[in-house]
Amino acid sequence: MLNDQAAGLRAMQGGQPKSTHSSSHPVRVIAVASGKGGVGKTNVSVNLGVALSKMGNRVLLMDADMGLANVDIMLGLQTEYNLSHVLDGKKSLEEVIIEGPGGLKIIPAASGVRRMAQLSALENAGIINAFSELNGKLDILLIDTAAGIADSVVSFCRAAQEVVVVVTDEPASITDAYALIKVLSRDYQLTRFRLLANQSRSPQHGHILYEKLAKVCEQFLDVSLDYFGSIPFDHDLRDAVQRQVPVMVYKPNCDASKAFRQLAQQVDRWPMPRGVTGYLQFFVENLFQSGH
Repeated sequence: MLNDQAAGLRAMQGGQPKSTHSSSHPVRVIAVASGKGGVGKTNVSVNLGVALSKMGNRVLLMDADMGLANVDIMLGLQTEYNLSHVLDGKKSLEEVIIEGPGGLKIIPAASGVRRMAQLSALENAGIINAFSELNGKLDILLIDTAAGIADSVVSFCRAAQEVVVVVTDEPASITDAYALIKVLSRDYQLTRFRLLANQSRSPQHGHILYEKLAKVCEQFLDVSLDYFGSIPFDHDLRDAVQRQVPVMVYKPNCDASKAFRQLAQQVDRWPMPRGVTGYLQFFVENLFQSGH
């Protein structure tokens, strides 16, 4: 039945069902998540995307916060079309992609559109299935998920190869990050996460925060929590947000930008997904299964 639905959605998006992944090119799919809002997750997604793009990667950032999209707002971009137009069959995915700063390409979400905030897993999969248009044109797909543990967050995290959890050193952020990891591991069998400490006072402070969370996860959950790194508290980053420009573009040599470059270099060293798991089509099929 899933295959029938997949074929139907491919037809809906104007594509043909594919029997093989060989026409594709491996793509890293990274979901950026957080237990609560206000920890700088979208800022991390945007600047990590720009840093990866500046290294020569073809990067696409998907704003997957269907209810309260904010990537375009953060970058001061005017968007005429978004994912809702793809879902309605009015536009192809390539037609809604906009050029962002630093070579980053962006798929805007539909901010404040009630229907987009309540998509079924099948409709989520329908949108992602339109990604078959992008085969061979993309190296990294970054997914800026909604904050918290909504169904769409679970779907995207389960389908991605890597899940980066952004956390700050405040009790609510730590508690909610743990809750997110707990739900994804206990209910959906995700076992590996990468932790990014944001707004840290020093690299040591970031490590301490990681160890605090890793200790609790080790004690109560069967997961592997890797330390991805930290982004320092930086006034230049604050200024960049006010100006609606990524700090990587606004002040490329400030402390925050250097940290984002280090993160991008790390991503480049992560093992490339092998076999079918490395293809966008696999990501699509995983999204289907996450709804059943």
